[in-house]
This record gives sequence, structure tokens and C-alpha cells, in this order.
Amino acid sequence: MFLQLAHTKLNVYKQSQTLALECYKITKTFPSDEKFAMISQIRRAALSVHLNIAEGCSRKSQAERKRFFEISRGSVIEIDAALDIANQLAYTNIEQLNPVGDTILKTFKLLSGLIGN
Repeated sequence: MFLQLAHTKLNVYKQSQTLALECYKITKTFPSDEKFAMISQIRRAALSVHLNIAEGCSRKSQAERKRFFEISRGSVIEIDAALDIANQLAYTNIEQLNPVGDTILKTFKLLSGLIGN
């Protein structure tokens, strides 16, 4: 935000920011008894995606950067799995999930490209 470093202009960084915001918004609709369970887990994973991209971009070695991007991609998978359970529990529906689903796919693909597989 204040540093205006090069990574803030990357598509993957912008996409992960969108993912985090969408995850926060969608979990606002979940039952309040999930506040310290599923809501917290999805939000932490979404923030992890974004923050690991930022931290990975600051690393000097390609191996270090790749490791942070792998952690970030793992968090994307975690969000996808949690939203699947939320859908099955009828906390949300597929129509509400489609926008975040598109962002999950885009973020996953961009991270996979940075990782190299």
C-alpha cells in the first residue's frame, strides 16, 4: 500500500487481493455460529494467498519465491475445499459462489504459471 513495490502491479497480486475481498464478502452471509470455524478459516486462507504472494516477491532466490507461491496456491485449494463444504451445508449456493469461483480459478492458474507447473 505505502511501499508501492513492483509486485503490487502483478496480475497475480491484484487477483489475490480480489480473492481475499470476495472471500470476506461471501463469508458475511454464513451463519454466525461459524464465526470461529469456517468463516475464520476461509478468511485466513484468503489473506494467506495474498500475503504469501507479497512476501514471495520480496525473496531474492527463485527457490524461495517458488516456495511462497506454492504455499499461496495451497491456500487457494483450501478456500475451494471450504467453499465446497459451505455450499453442501447450504450456507451459500452456486450462483453466489460463481464470482469467487472465477477468481479462484484465475488465481490458481496465475500461481501455477509462476511456480512452473
